[in-house]
Amino acid sequence: MKLRYLLGGFITALLGAVIALFAYTKIVEKRTVNQIIEQSRPYDRNAEALLTSLSMQEGQIDFTYAAEMTVHAVVHVRTKSVVAPRASNPFFDFFYGDRYTPRPREVKGYGSGVIISEDGYIITNDHVIDDAENVEVRLNDKRVFEARIIGKDPTTDIALLKIDAKGLPFIKYGDSDKLRLGEWVLAVGNPFSTSELDLTSTVTAGIVSAKGRNLNILDSELRIESFIQTDAALNMGNSGGALVDTKGLLVGITSAIV
Repeated sequence: MKLRYLLGGFITALLGAVIALFAYTKIVEKRTVNQIIEQSRPYDRNAEALLTSLSMQEGQIDFTYAAEMTVHAVVHVRTKSVVAPRASNPFFDFFYGDRYTPRPREVKGYGSGVIISEDGYIITNDHVIDDAENVEVRLNDKRVFEARIIGKDPTTDIALLKIDAKGLPFIKYGDSDKLRLGEWVLAVGNPFSTSELDLTSTVTAGIVSAKGRNLNILDSELRIESFIQTDAALNMGNSGGALVDTKGLLVGITSAIV
């Protein structure tokens, strides 16, 4: 009888221990699960915050600010040059006199330029003003000035002009080295204006597709090419115009459409 009580007590104690162990296991398991869930929640919140932040940043890309900061500082550049005639033909001279003698002809060109100082210094492309005998600058407010060529560099396709004016809107320099692939940029130009068509200013947006491009398009043996490639749409006459970041800072000069 005593053995039966002892055995029964042992079984009861063992059963109680098993029940206690099972209950403890469930409690620990639940606590562990709760801890895991609680630990995972901050990451979920961070992910939500990150997505929200990215969404807000995307919504804050304001092209209107950069456009308003730059369109009045991008000008139209018009050039005139005289092309020398080819050598006359003695046969035509003998029979027809000077009626068919080649004569010098005037060639007109156009492009864009960027005002970089309030006192009238303007950057454009060398190929826009190359061989020009007369350079005329038309501002976005339709004022027209004769421009002097201060200097030009065919190796980089850059030229510097000067007009006699004060208090002009101008574009500040940015840092093209800090541009990142995929970053938004604006191409701002002032192609041309005629009686039929008025393109005094154009603004197009695109991303930086590549940097440091060497395209072998400059007509110079000592050419230095490190182009910024963008998918922004460009118009004829945009050469010499501005490439700006979303802050309206100058990071490049439009040179070619390829």
